Amino acid sequence: MQTLQRTPLHGRHLAAGARMVPFAGWEMPVQYESVIAEHRAVRADAGVFDVSHMGELEVEGPRAHEFLQSMLSNDLDKVSPGGAQYTLLTNERGGIVDDLIAYRLDEFRYFLVVNASNKEAAFAWLKEREPRGVEVSDRSDEYALLAVQGPRALERLGLPEARPFTFAEGDVGGIEVMVNRTGYTGERGCELLALVEDAPALWDRVLGRGVVPCGLGARDTLRLEVCYPLHGNDITPETDAISAGLGWVCALEEKEFTGAGELRRVKDEGPQRKLVAFVMEERAVPRQGMPIAEGGEVTSGTHSPMLDAGIGMGYVPAVLAAPETTITIDVRGRPRGARIVKKPIYKREETA
Repeated sequence: MQTLQRTPLHGRHLAAGARMVPFAGWEMPVQYESVIAEHRAVRADAGVFDVSHMGELEVEGPRAHEFLQSMLSNDLDKVSPGGAQYTLLTNERGGIVDDLIAYRLDEFRYFLVVNASNKEAAFAWLKEREPRGVEVSDRSDEYALLAVQGPRALERLGLPEARPFTFAEGDVGGIEVMVNRTGYTGERGCELLALVEDAPALWDRVLGRGVVPCGLGARDTLRLEVCYPLHGNDITPETDAISAGLGWVCALEEKEFTGAGELRRVKDEGPQRKLVAFVMEERAVPRQGMPIAEGGEVTSGTHSPMLDAGIGMGYVPAVLAAPETTITIDVRGRPRGARIVKKPIYKREETA
């Protein structure tokens, strides 16, 4: 049996009464009080997630920029030092090895935050292709990462406003952190990168500012309401970026990168299927793997605390992908109606 890894905050989670579950080889908190309470705390105020299981890779050297331009789908020429970019690591078929955020530290150095379940795959993919003049290093064991998300996140942390997808050195309660204006909830907020040894004290200081501890359960419902894809569910090495609706992070006209030719072909011919968002029209909760009667299957599904309805994403034939199209989902042997909607599923102005 595989031994689960633990983040530097494992003891804090147990002390807070968190329910722990296996996730991507790690023992992680799925909830503290309840998924709904934690979800609503993030939408209304501020919540903090331990995401120290994520992987951190450093790419440096005089050819680091050139190398990553050939490996990643987005255009790093648009990113200056102090900036970050959502991008994809793609294979020769245009499939998604991982979706990640690239931080440009300086002219010759990048920091990549990759998914926990893909850390080894992403590191190996880059390391095997590492050219002379580039060094790819796995720095994951050195850092902890706390995601503080919600409309009052920066206010509660006493941090200044900053543009999304930027980062800067900062201080929270006397602890030095890298403040990344990124997140996975659709809310304002930041992700705090700290040294492993500083993680427990940083967690305590964040909670001391009135931020609510949140688990993986709320992280999943929050990201699904705003239609952020989850690797392993909605996107995989077998799914291409165009069909997944991620063509906007593929610089197909600006540069060459692994799989770009295949992605251009799919874009020109039109994808045969598309990843769509939907809301259940009947009382039912869709789950990953449930068949869609018109073709395809659910890739992610849950109950939306903000809409009080079942929501999800899934692949359907492209001819059926238009918003307002009705589809039928097999929910444990029972056909249940759903309506395809424009992404994101949840928009703040609808509940104002």
